[in-house]
Amino acid sequence: MTETRTVPVTGGGLAVREWNPDAAGRAVVALHGITASHLAWQELASRLPDVRIIAPDLRGRGRSRALPGPYGLDTHADDVAALITELRLDHPLVVGHSMGGFVTVQLVRAHPGAVGGVLLIDGGLPLQSAAATPEDATALLGPAAERLRMTFESRSAYRDFWQRHPAFADDWSDSIERYVDYDLIDSPDGLRPSTVPEAMLEDSLWLARDAGVVDDLNAWPHEIPLLAAPRGLQDEPVPLYASDDLDRWRSAIPRLRPRIIEDVNHYTIVMGARGADAVAAALRDQLASLTTNAATEVRS
Repeated sequence: MTETRTVPVTGGGLAVREWNPDAAGRAVVALHGITASHLAWQELASRLPDVRIIAPDLRGRGRSRALPGPYGLDTHADDVAALITELRLDHPLVVGHSMGGFVTVQLVRAHPGAVGGVLLIDGGLPLQSAAATPEDATALLGPAAERLRMTFESRSAYRDFWQRHPAFADDWSDSIERYVDYDLIDSPDGLRPSTVPEAMLEDSLWLARDAGVVDDLNAWPHEIPLLAAPRGLQDEPVPLYASDDLDRWRSAIPRLRPRIIEDVNHYTIVMGARGADAVAAALRDQLASLTTNAATEVRS
């Protein structure tokens, strides 16, 4: 069962999808990547029919594209905090993929009392390769940035574009097709992706900022699991976080628990079957850990 709603935030309404809205227990708030939408979480939701999963289209994406700037991780974190308050969520587990991971970290920094736990997926920790200028951002995101400037004559043409994408060569599915169809909007020039290019550029400039991240995350009282993909956005064998990067961050943040999920890339770690299996298992482990911690705190 799913429900859609609009949550009031600064400047308008944030589009939100809920899976299993009547499920008991701690809710999960799922935050997507920089040019994605809430439908990136379909495979995860299908594996967790007993978990309430709440996934917004972040500002400037999907059906939240009309929300105005400024963008940036601080704005997104405030939007998610407003969502948590509006839906009266009791310390949800927040899971973030790619840019959603960075929003998750910013949420912990700015609104720590709103969050019960976190799960980061191929994102959240500052990237050495991240952009310093809009030109760098376009280069960093490559085809993902170029796609936002393209138009398509039909939904079929857009599906063909994505089916040729190297990240999905072995993982095309009905859920990915729904994700692709949802991404298109009408424009005077034809169908185009829904992400606002200015939102993507502005947000990408935050991905290398590390001022205070180590101190803030070391102040977080819970474990911080991070699932990483060994392959990148184009299925290339160059990940966002190499093993050496993860070791460095693990040394700096003792509660960080990084793990590489084999045989996935940056997209399929959440949108493919193998990745969704791993994420669902990690999410269940994290929910169980948070329940145990809460019971221990009550007893003490």
